[in-house]
Amino acid sequence: MQVISAARTEWIFPFTGLQPAQFRRLVRLVAERGGDAIADGRPGRQWALDLPDRVLLVAAYWRTNLTMRQIGPLFGVSHSAAHRVIDTLGPLLALAPARRRPAEQIAIVDGTLIPTRDHRLAAPSKNYRYSTNLQVAIDASTRLVIALGDPQPGNRNDTIVYRTSGIDQKLDGRPVMADGGYQGNREVIMPYRKPRDGSPLPGWKQDLNAQHRTVRAQVEHALARMKCFKILRDYRRAARTLADTASGIAHLHNTILAG
Repeated sequence: MQVISAARTEWIFPFTGLQPAQFRRLVRLVAERGGDAIADGRPGRQWALDLPDRVLLVAAYWRTNLTMRQIGPLFGVSHSAAHRVIDTLGPLLALAPARRRPAEQIAIVDGTLIPTRDHRLAAPSKNYRYSTNLQVAIDASTRLVIALGDPQPGNRNDTIVYRTSGIDQKLDGRPVMADGGYQGNREVIMPYRKPRDGSPLPGWKQDLNAQHRTVRAQVEHALARMKCFKILRDYRRAARTLADTASGIAHLHNTILAG
């Protein structure tokens, strides 16, 4: 049986979305973060796969959402070895904290529901599944993901999750745009709402709302690109690992987008 390996560059793009040069930079970054450490920290216990193959395995797992028993044989290892690789390397792929940017650079934030089978965190949501609410913020000028909130139960609305997930602190000092679901967060720039008496909005407010929608749509596009990694469509792992997984996928999204 032929196994997948990063040594054959034709496997890299289908399973990661990265070009070979981008993938090599990613592997170097993981090595700098400690990815070359021996398996389980046990003296003499070495990984069955070299580092590029382990990084490829993690990305392929996120991209395809195969089970451990399916992804392991594709790389010529057992399902338990695949599990150890994902647990060890997943956090090393996390998105680096955004550098402080000039105050005039705008962030756009939105929440998305991640179907999550671990009911210790997930809750019945408006998508009729047990889900978690993940807050994602991008830079309006670069479209890169700059911050993620800690996943929260999916039955909480964006107004509350914006504060409880910690993303408000990560975006502190930036102008932040969001949709009308963030009512109550005064620091967030939202579209104008119709008056309670039902009268129409003035023309200038309608024009501003149209511009707001055009700019804010970028975060919807970013969420759609992140969900090309199918693990975010049905998260079967423990809910405590979702934050690291989402951060790693955001890192891959930024690498793909930056070129």
